[in-house]
Amino acid sequence: MAVKKTEDEEDDEDEEETKPLPDGKEPQLTDLPGIGPAVAAKLESAGIYDLMSLAVMGPTELGDIAGVGAAVARKAIQAARKMLDLGFIDGVEFAERRANILNITTGSKNFDALLGGKGVQSRAITEAFGAYGSGKTQLGLTLAVNVQLPIEQGGANGKGVFIDTEGTFRPSRIKQIAEGLGANPEKVLKNIFVARAFNSDHQILLLERISEMIKNGEPIKLLIIDSLTAHFRAEFAGRGQLADRQQKLNRYMHNLMKLAEQHNLAVYVTNQVMANPAQMFGDPTTAIGGHIVGHASTYRIYLRRGKKDSRVAKLIDSPDLPENETVFFLSDKGVIDE
Repeated sequence: MAVKKTEDEEDDEDEEETKPLPDGKEPQLTDLPGIGPAVAAKLESAGIYDLMSLAVMGPTELGDIAGVGAAVARKAIQAARKMLDLGFIDGVEFAERRANILNITTGSKNFDALLGGKGVQSRAITEAFGAYGSGKTQLGLTLAVNVQLPIEQGGANGKGVFIDTEGTFRPSRIKQIAEGLGANPEKVLKNIFVARAFNSDHQILLLERISEMIKNGEPIKLLIIDSLTAHFRAEFAGRGQLADRQQKLNRYMHNLMKLAEQHNLAVYVTNQVMANPAQMFGDPTTAIGGHIVGHASTYRIYLRRGKKDSRVAKLIDSPDLPENETVFFLSDKGVIDE
């Protein structure tokens, strides 16, 4: 008499059937059991392009999106987790994995030194907040040009994406900075993808498009969002909507970090500020987004105007660098030392 297998036994059996991929082959969704071209197309239309995005899903969520049963969904998730080896690694191996971190120069040696010596890092979110005119957007535009430089010149030899929520992207300024570096301004402009986000939902949707572009071969190494909180602040007004705003912002920040980690790209975001009425002494300027943005950002920089047309950058928070500040200037070449 045949013995009926339980779902768990079927899962174990299927897990054993998951064969290792040939060396050098990047695993695809269709390499997973139960995920054929038609199901993969459904997943991609929902913004799921890689194994990591699938591995962190629940069986019910995956089943609803892909139109498959719970057992098939569970098997696919287990196989994805096995292929990606999502367990613990020791500190030495972790250090080796971080050896491919990229750095993008700000254009100022002083500013680069503030960030550890080489500028803005990949696999990290760098947040700059400050009043208008403090240089937040100018730093973003400079980074959009500098990411295209060869690695030995402080770039990442890649392209940039600029999500514009406030109408701040200026092609003429990009050309000016490129000419200051002796680069071809039209070519530099061609290597920057720009999208104008008109609300927070559109802003969130654009992150999925970036994953799709990378999957299609675009060497994107920098994502700039100017500004991060403008739409969230406008759409969720008043204390009654604060919890909803923070929850949506929290999910967005986590998606940003996942994007940075998965594709080894740098994320630079600008943030708006407000005056803290409870601050009796010192500078009352505080960033929008509260602890949600503060904890999610890897590096936090406070920008302000200094003396004689200078700007001051103060490193507020970092996982590995001391709190410090430096002076930089803005010119036709973008961010410079003097």
